[in-house]
Amino acid sequence: MSAQPEIGAWYRIRSGESFEIVAIDEDAGTIEMQRYDGTVEEMDLEDWESQHASGEIEDAEAPEDWSGSVDIENEDDAPAPNGRLEGDAQLAGGLEGLDLFDGPDLFR
Repeated sequence: MSAQPEIGAWYRIRSGESFEIVAIDEDAGTIEMQRYDGTVEEMDLEDWESQHASGEIEDAEAPEDWSGSVDIENEDDAPAPNGRLEGDAQLAGGLEGLDLFDGPDLFR
């Protein structure tokens, strides 16, 4: 069990809430932790070391569904390969059919 936090590692607070270390700023003496719900918090490295040593923060496994803290598009909401969504909605396609020289002539 390492007393130093590691980016990408998951930990658990004694209350049971899990979080991931997403950044360490050794110059400022802080770490950034992201909770499973996406909330990002900052903690002093000194506080980390004392809480980890006392057992208030312990190493943990990454959640099975770690996508809770990340903004990942649900597969059901993703557009079909042909660029169409279900129903009548359609995503913007390429630039086919766009006439770049259609409109007022600004260079006359």
